[in-house]
Amino acid sequence: MSEPTLLKQPAAHAGHAVDGSPQFKYIGKHRRPKEDRRFVTGNGRYVADIQIRGTRHVALVASPYPHARITAIRTEAALASPGCRYVLTGEELCAATTPFFIGVDAPLVKRYALANGVARYAGEWVAAVVADSRHEAEDAAELVEVDYEPLPFVIDPEESAAGTAPLIHPDHGSNVLFRRKFVWGDVDGDFGRADLQTELSVRWGRNATVPIETFGAIAQWNAGTGILDLWASIQMPKFPDQVAQALGLPGNAVRVHFDVDVGGSYGVKRGIKHSVLVAYLARKLGYPVRLIEDRLENMRGGDMHGPDRAFDVQAAFDRDGIVKSLRIRALDDVGAYAGRSPLQLGKPVGAIVGPYKIGSVEYEPISVMTNKTPQEAVRGFGQAPTNLAIEATMDRIAAILGIDRLELRRRNFIRKEEFPYMIPSGSTYDSGDYHTVLDKTLRAVDFEALVVRRDEIRRAGGVAGIGVSTCLEPSGGNSAFEPLFNNKNETTTWMDSCLVRIDLSGSVTGVMNTSSSGQGHETLVSTVIGEVLERDPDGIRVVRADSLSALPSNSPVGSRMAIMLGGAAAGAARILKRRLMEIAAHNLRVPVEALRYREGDIEVADDPSQNLPWSELVAIAHRKFHKMPPGMEPGLQAKFVWEVPTGGTLPTPDGRVQMYPCYSFEAHVVLVEIDPQTCKPHITRYVCGHDCGVMINPHVVHGMAYGGIAHGIGAALYEKFAYSEDGQLLSGTFMDYLIPSAMEVPSVDLVDHCTPSPLTTFGQKGSGEAGYLGAPAAVVSAINDALAPHGASALSLPITQDVIWKSLS
Repeated sequence: MSEPTLLKQPAAHAGHAVDGSPQFKYIGKHRRPKEDRRFVTGNGRYVADIQIRGTRHVALVASPYPHARITAIRTEAALASPGCRYVLTGEELCAATTPFFIGVDAPLVKRYALANGVARYAGEWVAAVVADSRHEAEDAAELVEVDYEPLPFVIDPEESAAGTAPLIHPDHGSNVLFRRKFVWGDVDGDFGRADLQTELSVRWGRNATVPIETFGAIAQWNAGTGILDLWASIQMPKFPDQVAQALGLPGNAVRVHFDVDVGGSYGVKRGIKHSVLVAYLARKLGYPVRLIEDRLENMRGGDMHGPDRAFDVQAAFDRDGIVKSLRIRALDDVGAYAGRSPLQLGKPVGAIVGPYKIGSVEYEPISVMTNKTPQEAVRGFGQAPTNLAIEATMDRIAAILGIDRLELRRRNFIRKEEFPYMIPSGSTYDSGDYHTVLDKTLRAVDFEALVVRRDEIRRAGGVAGIGVSTCLEPSGGNSAFEPLFNNKNETTTWMDSCLVRIDLSGSVTGVMNTSSSGQGHETLVSTVIGEVLERDPDGIRVVRADSLSALPSNSPVGSRMAIMLGGAAAGAARILKRRLMEIAAHNLRVPVEALRYREGDIEVADDPSQNLPWSELVAIAHRKFHKMPPGMEPGLQAKFVWEVPTGGTLPTPDGRVQMYPCYSFEAHVVLVEIDPQTCKPHITRYVCGHDCGVMINPHVVHGMAYGGIAHGIGAALYEKFAYSEDGQLLSGTFMDYLIPSAMEVPSVDLVDHCTPSPLTTFGQKGSGEAGYLGAPAAVVSAINDALAPHGASALSLPITQDVIWKSLS
């Protein structure tokens, strides 16, 4: 019997509750995540826990210069030190490997695991030392002597983009990696006809996620089988393929083990250079090799910084506050090399007008290199900075017109009855009810009382402000930004898969091909399978296959796994359910349509006395081939590969594209009080309304939202990778790179709403980037509301105490 392997499955929502949310047996219920037991009892298994006999350790030699020619590397003293086994230089490694994949068409911007000939940022790795222990490797690394010839460098992205700065990659001929002006609709006409115009600049400071676990990788080469085994704390699409390509190995010679826990990622755990480095060494030296970054290596040379973006925004609007058109210029400093970071300017195309009914847009993304640590993907993949720019613009328009900020948003919101709604850039929003979510949030926060509280503080001589943001979370992880930013890339699918099996005992197992960094994939898969098969998710085991024994996956990025992995798991479970129904129909001698499925047991709908229990159906499939329908294979195992809903097409010549299939919505309301003496901001009230469609597990969704809000508070007020004028990173430790603690993150109240997506299996949308995509905009809005009575404003992040003090002085 043939089975589908690459299908789109229609949505199959259940009945609806009074509030409109679908009703399910297991989905949406408050059940403890399956992963909790493992982590709470200390049974997590991280890369640092992988113990292989004979493992050697790597320490790194980094460039102290932002730009320098490497004229000599002397390794004799290092090799003579205790425990030192080998010193690898960029010259050797680059000759034996190929450059890493980059997202745009810039083949002469070559990136390797070690610098070869030229170091392009302070902290770039120029040599790797292998020793019997980490401390011996570090001691030997200090003995490696490197001669440098300093070169001119550039730190400022505007200067770098202007064309007069030193070239970071001379063969490329420019420091600009990507630049294009998209025009969707009659922008010039809308600006010409508009009653009013305004413009503003917004600066998103360079920050990241700095998870508690730095990046780690351990590789082992088996010369007998010709297989490289790799354990790494990764969150990266196509990771096994990229490792194989860089090492010149066939894809089936690399086995990536996904059954390791990742101690936080939020996008930055790409680690391709770390993994290629240890893989090359393990293959060359014949023993396992491990690299676990220390914090300085991670923050200075780990290639994990996030967007560093300057916006210039112009808006055209009428006297009633209806926004007609936007012009957005976004200049992003990606650092010294291009990974997928230029594509972080691409994702915002899919939500370039936010939740608003704006008729035309001009968008000019510019990706430019400087002599800084390279960017990598960070939670939201560039959407959070764009949301900040859009929300700051809405606040500015409200101030100009003297219209309440909430009322201005209501007037511009896409209305519930207008979905599905296509925005100027060609993306269609699937569903939403923005007015209702905002109203529920305002009721939860008691907005009128909040205004009274703010005004009381001000009358008493204090400084306080209320912040508002209403933002979208594009979800479903489409690949459309790849061909949009590189017409040589014709990727039109970002499928995901799941395999489900029922063994002879009747136990159910789900198999996935991805690592997890806290998104609750085991809970997701078991809940979905349990819903379809009507079996208790607590009894369903979920495991991770390695890359040689599993179906394709594009990893947990782009808020996609509830949609894609959830859809794939449901598809595989439905195949098995149908097969069980066919077995029952064959043995009960009735059509499938005459049967009723109840918690795994199957009965004739009109005569329940004729039935087959779950145990007997499983026994027939595994042992009683004589009772199987003709042509059906024995056993109970099914796979399903699901394509992204609405995916599968290339952008139009003018750059219109269906970027993501599903759009979650969040409304944030914040009260910030500022100490007039120290200028320290205190967030004293925080409510977030959130609509991600049907929640598979509310605990997991809420946890993501809480963490995302904390992350967003850090981006707004504290976190920045700052550089000196001479190109040195000034915030390479947690003494200087400030992250919010429990003292700075307030209690957060979440308000749930459900607008099911018509495109997904159960009506679910993405939530992995929840909170973070709206929190910075809301906090900035509150700070500026507090500064407004003093005639000041601040739109450059982070808005630190020093910035507030200068604004109030």
